[in-house]
Amino acid sequence: MARQFMKGNDAIIVGALAAGCRAYYGYPITPASEVAHAAALHFPALGGVFIQAESEVSAINMVYGSAGMGVRTMTASSSPGFSLKQEGLSYCAGAELPCVVVNIVRGGPGLGNIAPEQADYFQITKGGGHGNYRLISLAPNSAQEMCDLTGLAFDLADKYRNPACIMADGLTGQMMEVVEIPTAEPLTYDHSSWEVKGTPESSGNLISSIVLESEDLEAHNLKLDAKYQEITANEVRYEEYKTDDADMIVVAYGVVSRIVYTAVDAARAAGLKVGLLRPITVWPFPSEVLSKLADKADCLLAVELSTGQMVEDVRLAVNGKVPVHFYGRCGGMVPSGNELLNEFKKIMEGGGQS
Repeated sequence: MARQFMKGNDAIIVGALAAGCRAYYGYPITPASEVAHAAALHFPALGGVFIQAESEVSAINMVYGSAGMGVRTMTASSSPGFSLKQEGLSYCAGAELPCVVVNIVRGGPGLGNIAPEQADYFQITKGGGHGNYRLISLAPNSAQEMCDLTGLAFDLADKYRNPACIMADGLTGQMMEVVEIPTAEPLTYDHSSWEVKGTPESSGNLISSIVLESEDLEAHNLKLDAKYQEITANEVRYEEYKTDDADMIVVAYGVVSRIVYTAVDAARAAGLKVGLLRPITVWPFPSEVLSKLADKADCLLAVELSTGQMVEDVRLAVNGKVPVHFYGRCGGMVPSGNELLNEFKKIMEGGGQS
């Protein structure tokens, strides 16, 4: 297997191409622009399509059209641009179109800055746009996972006919690491029952998110909800690190989880029993495993690059079994390992804030 030193943003395109994606529509925005740059370089060279749209709104609607033809299709942006895609994402979910959207999260609200944050968690995991829908949402913490989880996102999008999202941050997107490039496998999915290609075979198919009769729209919503329940039952992904005997479980995802690894090791060296639960899917969220961990631990700590968003899902999962503490940095500030270690000590000595 080939290995290459590359940015996390570039690794997304490597993973997408290996997964058979051949259509990219986007608009450049820092710190996600390298995703578009890599797509512009490689998609046409491999017989695919790259279009720099005139806006993020145009880009997501191009994704809608291409996905409706059964083509593996993607777009990428950063927080303000991702906000502009919300209406189109709702349309894609309503029409049950598989596609992949990437958000390399930057500081906000508003224009904010181009430094890393995780403050789009609510937008990505709770829907973002209008109506009853969900995005399958994966949160990589390395350049390798930017590659691998992008491939997984395409597979899950096709399996469930639903948009899937890669939620990363400016730091993960910009840092460079060695990536093992996956081997492309033949695509085996069959979209013939719904794709529209302008052929006699697909002439009876119709892609639309409009359902005018109330009874019919209710039935469609219930069908979607059943699909989301199936995803919740089957597609939760997470990693545990030193949780077996932990008195405190730290919950962190993305780049923050990498810092927590170091802080957990330092805590263990200092005699503190701390472990890490890393959600890899932020939707569906690993609520059941957290609930079970709360049966053994004394407390939990959510660490985020925000003023507190994922912590709400942690509290819901634990349902009052044990105290749930929160520690966050925002605006592009990233905690150090020593900073987190001090917070661990403070909480386990009884001085932490819940």
